[in-house]
Amino acid sequence: MNIPRLRFAHLPTPIEELPRLSATLGGPRILVKRDDQTGLAFGGNKTRKLEFLVAEAQEQGAKMMISAGAIQSNHCRQTAAAAAKFGFECVLVLTGELPAQPSANLMLDELFGAKIVNVPERADRDRVLKETFDKAASEGKKPYLVPYGGSSTTGAMGYMFAMEEFMKQDVHADWMIFGTSSGGTHAGLVLGQRVFGYKGKVLGISIDESEEWLKAHISALASDASERLGKRINFTTDDVLAMDQYCKAGYGVLTDSEREAVRLFASTEGLLLDPVYTGRAAAGLIDLIRNGIFKKGETVLFWHTGGQPALFADKYSNQI
Repeated sequence: MNIPRLRFAHLPTPIEELPRLSATLGGPRILVKRDDQTGLAFGGNKTRKLEFLVAEAQEQGAKMMISAGAIQSNHCRQTAAAAAKFGFECVLVLTGELPAQPSANLMLDELFGAKIVNVPERADRDRVLKETFDKAASEGKKPYLVPYGGSSTTGAMGYMFAMEEFMKQDVHADWMIFGTSSGGTHAGLVLGQRVFGYKGKVLGISIDESEEWLKAHISALASDASERLGKRINFTTDDVLAMDQYCKAGYGVLTDSEREAVRLFASTEGLLLDPVYTGRAAAGLIDLIRNGIFKKGETVLFWHTGGQPALFADKYSNQI
């Protein structure tokens, strides 16, 4: 497969047992795939995607990387770091209220030299992002648009090959569970499942989108991404497993479920989650175990997609 890629992630990421958490919950054997240890700017799942996205930007002769997300976006933090590492200018269009004093991911964005364009309302983000891109293009800055969450056919390659990496580690897992939102991680794993023959189930816990939207979007993205391998594979909504019952509070809204998950992983395994993504996905994992969906005798692999800097954001640090 001749797919342009820059290899800067720390791979393969380890798989670890979580025996004390497993015993506390009294259900299946729980493993964790440590994609919080991918290396770039505190690590996280976006690093895998950026190996392909930055390579594509270089191929296109880009000089600037532009992307968008929330104020405490993990994706934007890693994008800004990748831009700094490979000599791109970086502009981030961030939604939400800018704090008086930058903290956590926002502080890191600025440390990496990114220019911040603030958009208070989410509804205005796509318009401002397009205006920002068009302005940079008109000024001859050769911008490359890094898609929201790194979720494009290019970005999805990161998690297609992550599935291959997992298979080579020769660890059995009946289930894979992770947080899903913009869909690139999820689509990559679904595609990798088909290409590399993973026999278990790949389940995304929605962070902010409806199950209906996720199934439609991810099946389409996985299908489109498959064309990069030389032959299209048509995925349907039935090929995508997603649950949206844990995101009703809204994006980035911390509930007792996320608080419990973050505290339980920390107190039993010394493992830090973030309040928005892995905290919500882990809350879903805990609830599914308690409701007997994941059973004793099974093995569940939790993909830790990173995001721990958000623990130190003013918005969350006094709520955990």
